[in-house]
Amino acid sequence: MILRDLSVCWTSLLVLTLVILSAMSSDAGDKYVSVDFEVFGNVQGVCFRMYTEAEGKKLGVTGWVKNTRQGTVVGQVQGPPEKVKEMKYWLSKVGSPSSRIARAEFSNERDISKLEIHGFGTRY
Repeated sequence: MILRDLSVCWTSLLVLTLVILSAMSSDAGDKYVSVDFEVFGNVQGVCFRMYTEAEGKKLGVTGWVKNTRQGTVVGQVQGPPEKVKEMKYWLSKVGSPSSRIARAEFSNERDISKLEIHGFGTRY
């Protein structure tokens, strides 16, 4: 009788542990963010895309970057919130050595459960 009660207790503990671990792994899946950006100023013809790609790879975020016909640079960044925050700072304040950033706009920021882009590249 005691062994059976002990077995039920351990089984209940195991089930509870699995439920907790499952809930934790679901929360852990929501640890990425995605954000679109547009950078204004003297950002074309100054290797801005190349440096953006290198900075993204250095930070370990994924995404893409592209010149526009309006003379701006647009793109998307995805990754852990802290790394995306660092990339947003770089895009708005640092840029390539020869660039002159007037402003950067960020839009469509959202939580994502997994990365939708692999690597960081330049689009044409």
